Amino acid sequence: MFWTSYFLAVLALILAWPVPVLLSRAHWPARSPFTAMVLWQAIALAGGLSMIGAMLVYGLEPIGNNLLAGLKSLAGMVLNDEPTTALGFWHLFALSAAALLTAHLVFTLLLTYYKIERQRRRHRELLALLASPSSDGSATMVINHDSPVAYCLPGGARSVTVLSDGLMAALEPDELRAVVIHEKAHLSQRHDLLLWAFAAWRQALPWFPTTKLAQTAVNSLIEMLADDVALRTESKSTLIKAIAIVSSGSTASAPGSALNASALQPGSAILEGGRVSATGGADSPRTTASRVSRLLSPEPPLSKALRSLVLVASALLLAVPTALLIVPGLLG
Repeated sequence: MFWTSYFLAVLALILAWPVPVLLSRAHWPARSPFTAMVLWQAIALAGGLSMIGAMLVYGLEPIGNNLLAGLKSLAGMVLNDEPTTALGFWHLFALSAAALLTAHLVFTLLLTYYKIERQRRRHRELLALLASPSSDGSATMVINHDSPVAYCLPGGARSVTVLSDGLMAALEPDELRAVVIHEKAHLSQRHDLLLWAFAAWRQALPWFPTTKLAQTAVNSLIEMLADDVALRTESKSTLIKAIAIVSSGSTASAPGSALNASALQPGSAILEGGRVSATGGADSPRTTASRVSRLLSPEPPLSKALRSLVLVASALLLAVPTALLIVPGLLG
């Protein structure tokens, strides 16, 4: 297990720094956002698994030939109150670090979910007081606000798309339709779950610069995915104009409104309101510029062969550490 622990440690290091940095600088994700999203998820999962697995395997090395045997021996020591003299200081330290990191990741994931649900509940209460149902009756709420604002509030059967009076007045019917399709794509594709996972990852490991890179990349990719859905029925020029108008509302303010633009700004979606981003207002200026540039100067999507190669690489990223941890115990 000695070499396994070192291999996993090296893999965790690679996935924690150079790989995310290179991927965040690459241009091809805009050509195939779904494929890039799968790769980002594989990097995050494989990196966490490798990090925890490396410490576990190293810590259990003196009492087992593989992970499963080591865990069985450790369980016997704990349950039978046996001495742990077989484990040296660094082995105990590695086991403790693995347990603490696992608990920290799980706790942060649950805490982030709790915060999201609490903020969504409070936001729904405000909407019940200050918003009215749209005349089209399609799970859309309208708020009395002069700034162009659009976002969606996930919640299963209670999911709603929220539009402002200012937005509806500023957009032509086809542009408004593009905004609504974009927002509903966020809901149907459950982008809130992706935002939750990557927000929790960043909250758990804020000292890793790559967690910020990953969250920023995922925020951009989900906007591109929703844009692609809107483009199935609306023109590029229509969507570009809608993005520009909604973006103009992200920094606006209306001091007299209980739900002012800063409170509604979906850029704080995951931890401040539980919302998913709007067609422009949610993005950073850089992301908005990238989306508009992607629409103005479209590049051909990745070839089927390249997409398949990335998806296979993503599967291998997950399969390799899993196999190193589990297979020796099953075969032994």
